[in-house]
Amino acid sequence: MSEQTPTREEAWNLLCEWTLGDSLRKHARAVEHAMRTYARKYGEDEDKWGLVGMLHDFDYERYPDQRHPQLGSEVLREKGYPEDVIRAILSHADYTGVKRESLLEHAIFATDELCGFLTACALVRPDKSFDTLEVSSVKKRMKDKAFARTVNRNDLWGGAEELGLGFDEHCAFVIAALREIQEEIGLRQSAPGAVA
Repeated sequence: MSEQTPTREEAWNLLCEWTLGDSLRKHARAVEHAMRTYARKYGEDEDKWGLVGMLHDFDYERYPDQRHPQLGSEVLREKGYPEDVIRAILSHADYTGVKRESLLEHAIFATDELCGFLTACALVRPDKSFDTLEVSSVKKRMKDKAFARTVNRNDLWGGAEELGLGFDEHCAFVIAALREIQEEIGLRQSAPGAVA
């Protein structure tokens, strides 16, 4: 068992070994990027925060039930991942009983569902990008219970609250972060001169 934090490449390889679906890989990449961007904002360890974002759902395809992320955390432990990374991943699912305490834990909870919801919002826009996505459109979509119905709206509001931010500020921050990688996660490339 390694004492050193695994590299991003090792984490990506683990994700790809366990996650065959393109959409879940893109979600992992989106959450990783949002987490790295928040780490920069808060002066935290970008690599560690990125690993949590990338691997938070790595076992979900195999265990799409309440065994996720419990069984995945055992794999991470065997591979030598730091306990704070494992704890943060466990804390993003309320049913694990791991209470969110650290900023890292609050951030993974706040970014996970929001990244998925924002991607769904961008995909139904005429330009299929984050370039024109506004917080007001996101809030309008949140009121439509049929839209992205598996996303818990209370988690979207609660995530911002756990970070000590208003929803509008949190949502705008994550939209701006995801604009930077939108082509990589399956959305249209920013048009030249688009507002960033």
